[in-house]
Amino acid sequence: MTNHYQHHVFFCLNQREDGLACCMDKGAEQAFDYMKSRVKKLGLNGKSKVRINRAGCFDRCDEGPLLVIYPKAIWYTFVDNDDIDEIIESHLMNDKVVERLVIS
Repeated sequence: MTNHYQHHVFFCLNQREDGLACCMDKGAEQAFDYMKSRVKKLGLNGKSKVRINRAGCFDRCDEGPLLVIYPKAIWYTFVDNDDIDEIIESHLMNDKVVERLVIS
C-alpha cells in the first residue's frame, strides 16, 4: 500500500478554554496559514505530494506550538516563519529532518 501523500502535515490548532497553554496562543494559526500558502506557492501541494491539515489537540500543550509530519511521524516545534521555511525546504523538499526543531 502506498501513501496518498509524500508528506502529510498536521498542525495543532486547538484553543483551550481553561486559560492553560495551547498551540493557538503561540502562533499556530499564523504558522499554519503561512506554511499552507508557501507550499501552494512552491507547487508542493496535491496528490502524491504535500498536504497541510488542521488538527485538534495533540495533548502536548506545554511543548507547543506543534506540527507533526507523516508518514515518518516527525514532531516539530517552531517559533517563526524562518522555522517554517526551514521545515519546508529541508523536510518537505529534501526529506531531511530539521533536528534542532524536533521534539521527542
